[in-house]
This record gives sequence, structure tokens and C-alpha cells, in this order.
Amino acid sequence: MNALNALYRDATCGAGAIVITLVLAMSFLESTALPPGTEVSTLPTVSLQIANGWFGQPQPAVLVD
Repeated sequence: MNALNALYRDATCGAGAIVITLVLAMSFLESTALPPGTEVSTLPTVSLQIANGWFGQPQPAVLVD
């Protein structure tokens, strides 16, 4: 049973490493798809969309005296 747990742990860790590697590779390919300064309005992108408001504040904070 201990060998099965080790195999499961190794497979889970390997799958996580593959997912992280694929996300980093796709972000690198997206960021280097065009030379700097080139603008194309119909460039297909592969990115993770995060809904507004999940992280941070939707509007900048106001400092009050």
C-alpha cells in the first residue's frame, strides 16, 4: 500500500509540473508572437481570463486625511 501511495503522489506531482510548464510555455509563446511595436488587432490569444473583482480592488483606493 505504501508503494501505491508513493506512485500516486509522484503521478500527481508530475501532472502538476506538466500543467505549470504548459501554462508558462503558452504565456511565453503569446508574449513573443510578434516583434515589439507591431500591432495586430485580430491576434488570437491563449490566456487565462480572470473575472474582474476576484483579485484586488475594482477601483483604486482613495486616501482620506
